[in-house]
Amino acid sequence: MTIRAAPPDGPTHGESGLPGSEDSPAYTHYVLALLFGVAVLNMLDRQILGMLIEPIKAEFGVSDTAMGLLSGPTFALFYALAGIPIARWADRGVRRSIIALGLLLWSGLTLASGLAQGFGQLVLARLGVGIGEAAGTPPSHALITDYFPPDRRAAALAIFTIGASTGVALAHLVGGWVSELWGWRMVFIVAGVPGLVLALLLRTTVREPPRGRFEGGAHAPTKEGWLEAVRVLAALPSYRHLVASASLHSFAFSGSMIWYPPFLTRVHDLSPGEIGTTLALYSSLPAGLGIFFGGIATDRLARRDIRWLQGYAGVTILLFVPFALGFLFLPSRGAAFACLLVSAFLMGTSTPGIHVTTQTLAPPRMRALASAINLLMLSLVGAGLGPFAVGWMNDWLTPSLGDEAVRYTLSIVAITAIWSGLHNLLSARHLATDLARETVTDLPDDQP
Repeated sequence: MTIRAAPPDGPTHGESGLPGSEDSPAYTHYVLALLFGVAVLNMLDRQILGMLIEPIKAEFGVSDTAMGLLSGPTFALFYALAGIPIARWADRGVRRSIIALGLLLWSGLTLASGLAQGFGQLVLARLGVGIGEAAGTPPSHALITDYFPPDRRAAALAIFTIGASTGVALAHLVGGWVSELWGWRMVFIVAGVPGLVLALLLRTTVREPPRGRFEGGAHAPTKEGWLEAVRVLAALPSYRHLVASASLHSFAFSGSMIWYPPFLTRVHDLSPGEIGTTLALYSSLPAGLGIFFGGIATDRLARRDIRWLQGYAGVTILLFVPFALGFLFLPSRGAAFACLLVSAFLMGTSTPGIHVTTQTLAPPRMRALASAINLLMLSLVGAGLGPFAVGWMNDWLTPSLGDEAVRYTLSIVAITAIWSGLHNLLSARHLATDLARETVTDLPDDQP
């Protein structure tokens, strides 16, 4: 077998003007902070559309189904299709440069969304945003895994994932207040500009660490087809259940977050600014706190028993369901918002285990690909079908239920989290055995 180490590409230690090496705490925290920013902008630019459904519908005269298509399959299909080849590129290429290029693309097209003169132009811009965002999470997960040792990865990946919750909070606040003050077009412009600056910082100041450096090196063969890599990962029962869980987790999350703003408009009669503040305080903030707590709890529990990497996620996502239903159906606004806070915390705290298990199961040369497979499925099932299913069911039920229809469609989405939690628990049953398998450590050199 031919062994080839990944080239360092980029500044060597000391050349960038930043302190220390890849092992310097100051520098690793700096890199994590930049990747946190990537996660913020990734979710901000993705979720901002949910805050703008009502004004875009009014201007372009489209239905809930059309808005569900725009926020779901239109985005998710291109995000998913681009994810696998970009991930394989990241597993072989320079991850920091790939992230920077993707960020530059999706931020520029988010800005362009604010200039769309018709619904078709807006659709095209969102297609491009989906392609660009496919270069965000998988390479970032792989990069973090090579900056942080195994016993600190769940916490580091949790901090990165908190960036997503922060992005959702900003989507609510920026989408609500900027839309109310200056209109929906200005929202896209405000959301797009910061990514152009961050892309430059990533490209010029982040160093590419050796691949698999905490596992003794990359051990990457010169020839390895992505289909063969998928076959190796799919042979692991724990990974199959993990992917199923992540997909259904995303269905519950994406279907809810895109349509919570219209729910608060139609059922609780809140203004855009009030909606943004409410969702930031009662949803995004507790979700971020949940992710942080979940990362710490997952690390600590997994030191005792590795099955907790998935067991903790399974238990907490099952607890999410009754509180999500309480938010949708309790008549008292105070009680409903309290349930939203608890459900958001539980949704967040279940998330780190999904990411760290993926990176733990995958060999170093497949980590971006493993993350991309997760994102492929959760994009198609979750981000793709979730918002579209709610929009379609809204149009179907509105003639009989009126504005109350969205309450019932969102409850169907919330209940699917039970299915997600069961897959987490099934994954936990197989996890220790799969981690001990030697089939994930090597592939024959002559695979296509």
